[in-house]
Amino acid sequence: MDVYILAIESSCDETSMAIVKNGKEVISMTVATQMETHAMYGGVVPEIASRMHTEAITLVLDETLRKAKMKMEDMDAIAVTYTPGLTGSLIVGIECAKTLSLIYNKPLIGVNHLIGHIYANNIEDQMEYPMLALIVSGGHTELVIMEDDYKFKKLGETLDDAVGECFDKVARVLGLKYPGGPNVEKLALEGKNTYQLPIPVNDGSYNFSYSGLKSAIINLVHNAKQKNEEIRRADLACSFQEVAIGELERKVEKALKETGIKRLVVAGGVSANKYLKKRMEELCCKYEARLLIPKLLYCTDNAAMIGAAAYPLYLKKEFSDFSLNACSSGDIV
Repeated sequence: MDVYILAIESSCDETSMAIVKNGKEVISMTVATQMETHAMYGGVVPEIASRMHTEAITLVLDETLRKAKMKMEDMDAIAVTYTPGLTGSLIVGIECAKTLSLIYNKPLIGVNHLIGHIYANNIEDQMEYPMLALIVSGGHTELVIMEDDYKFKKLGETLDDAVGECFDKVARVLGLKYPGGPNVEKLALEGKNTYQLPIPVNDGSYNFSYSGLKSAIINLVHNAKQKNEEIRRADLACSFQEVAIGELERKVEKALKETGIKRLVVAGGVSANKYLKKRMEELCCKYEARLLIPKLLYCTDNAAMIGAAAYPLYLKKEFSDFSLNACSSGDIV
């Protein structure tokens, strides 16, 4: 029998809902973005984000059902992101999910946002186990082994800043608009790798670090301004991206070599970076490994990935009760 899950995602600045059939087929999806509002402040303002979620969420629900030509009674379960994310934003989605679950007597499924990003790869492809998963986003950088559905073993994580956060901070230093990551990537295409920047955590571990790289660029730009020297912004963006992505490539190559696993998925907002995709394609070709990266629509925050990640939990009847609450710093393992 087909299973239809209404999924809700509100962990940051996107209010999204989707109806997902059997964890694979996206019947409809709606995303209400707040990007233009937060761009005025150079980044996401949590208080504004939660208020805008509250304003948008019922409209997003109506639009998602309308596009699918379905009713709440047709749903088999309600899934919602509960961790990690901005607490105020998460609460809006969770309270909506609880209300729908109570009114329509549907099971409630709490989903980890990071696991959702991984399962975005299962929407238009088929994940096979065991596999390596590289999670790269504004708040997280992790490398894990996934042995089966919801069976994770962490190899390494960031010791400080996440790669997406570093992209955003470098964008700000270079005078680029929010969102920073895509604008750094765009500027890097115009430059060359001419700046000598420090290589992060080159210690043979699986851990990542971006704080030192970020600080090096901040200091470089500051010192140049003090001396009234020109900053070749495109070259600096290119040099930064080379080192930042190189850090990811180095750790993934180590894992491919040492584990012998022949499958890799890349998940999270930074997976939209075309240079990262190119480097991972070359790496997987070298080790004869299969690479999965979601199409752009499912790289960034969206509810379809939450519906995909909720499906295995539905099959195992791992439901949440009404004590489900927001957790700003939840981890996979």
